[in-house]
Amino acid sequence: MSQSTVSEYLQAAEVAGLNWPDVADLDERELTARLFPERVAAVRPGQYPPPDFAAIHQELQTHKHVTLQLLWEEYHQACPNGYRYSRFCELYQRWRSQQDVVLRQPHRAGEKMFVDWAGDTVPVYDGKTGEPRPASIFVAVLGASSYTFAEPRWTQTLPDWISAHLDAFEFFGGVPEIVVPDNPKTGVTKACRYEPDLNRTYQEMAAHYGIAVVPARPAKPRDKAKVEAAVLVVERWILAALRKRKFFRLAELDEATAELLERLNHRPFRKREGTRRALFEALDQPALRPLPAERYQYGEWRTARVNIDYHIEFERHYYSVPYQLTGQAVELRASPSTVEIFHRGVRVASHVRSSVPHEATTVTEHRPKSHQKHLEWTPSRLIQWAASVGPATAGVCQRILDRKPHPEMGFRSCLGIFRLAKQYSPERVEAAARRALMLNACSYQSLKSILERGLDRLAVEPAPPHRPPVEHDNIRGADYFDNPTLQ
Repeated sequence: MSQSTVSEYLQAAEVAGLNWPDVADLDERELTARLFPERVAAVRPGQYPPPDFAAIHQELQTHKHVTLQLLWEEYHQACPNGYRYSRFCELYQRWRSQQDVVLRQPHRAGEKMFVDWAGDTVPVYDGKTGEPRPASIFVAVLGASSYTFAEPRWTQTLPDWISAHLDAFEFFGGVPEIVVPDNPKTGVTKACRYEPDLNRTYQEMAAHYGIAVVPARPAKPRDKAKVEAAVLVVERWILAALRKRKFFRLAELDEATAELLERLNHRPFRKREGTRRALFEALDQPALRPLPAERYQYGEWRTARVNIDYHIEFERHYYSVPYQLTGQAVELRASPSTVEIFHRGVRVASHVRSSVPHEATTVTEHRPKSHQKHLEWTPSRLIQWAASVGPATAGVCQRILDRKPHPEMGFRSCLGIFRLAKQYSPERVEAAARRALMLNACSYQSLKSILERGLDRLAVEPAPPHRPPVEHDNIRGADYFDNPTLQ
């Protein structure tokens, strides 16, 4: 500042009768008004009306096709003596820079773990066809030390998402208090600024490890700036270093990633002393909570409605539930080995998981009593029951089953005879069966007719003796027609 400017201000202060304590708390505009009132009066009112930059910013954010040029033209039409376009833009950018400030987030040791998927993938080639398959890179970082974990996964689906979390916990050797993810569909079923809905499996995993899941706000990457920076570091120091290598198995890529990750965590910081590993050992590692005794067993939750056959479908296989739940909504938890079914929070069925398509796994107790009894009948059991009435009844049932193309076609006839045994005494049914065998009339209708007519009480007439064929010279017999020379 020149001497003349300083002298000008000192003289103006002397004329206005002001000392330093009088103006120490004034801003630039108030100080100018006290020292140089004539300059303020020289500016005509309304010459440069200030634009409403808050409304201008809202317009730019709300309408994607609105430009700053258009908004200035509208401002200039309302205020012809206002700012020109260049000054208008300069003042808006200055206002915006004051609004878009960044909160420096303090990170307490062992408190937060930030997780995300890297934007770039690594191709893994098929050894036979040579076709590449992209592998995603999962990244996790601790807030206080920036200690980083990275691991390749085939997909970004829920099983890989959960399994990568478990590997990160075991890599760090402990559990943080909070996990901060983005809003992926695998982890957050409904993204919301205030009350996001977490995936049921993700919630269950968090409860197993005693952690809280606090997703970042939608479209607010600064909420998880730690992992954003960690993803950039992983892409530069690991993925870029692997760009010239060709991998044929995911295990090879995992091994190469782990080797470069070790170097990354031991690399000295540029702007501070130490390494990520050293800070981890000093800050985060002592503050992390110990891992639980058992590793979380992955279980996928689904909702289903019980079909009319009291079964639900999961991955083209059918599992039974108690028939009383037919038509009701249930929840299903499928682990690699079991399928559990819950109704209103109570487990109602548990099955061994099966991968056989279009087949059913059924518990007998889940069936109605009538269905159980129907399925209990087999040919051997029917004959065994008939034998308890008598040998003739067993013989009738055996003939009924033998005459049918398939034994099940004779089940109803045998069950009908079983019902006759409840209506009539076993002695009468056995007598009717003997008569039916004598007359070669083995059927349910025949036995029913015999019992209704009381024919079982009549003595069975012996069959007439077999009469020999008639012999006569004029009877040529069957041999004559079989031998054409005699015709």
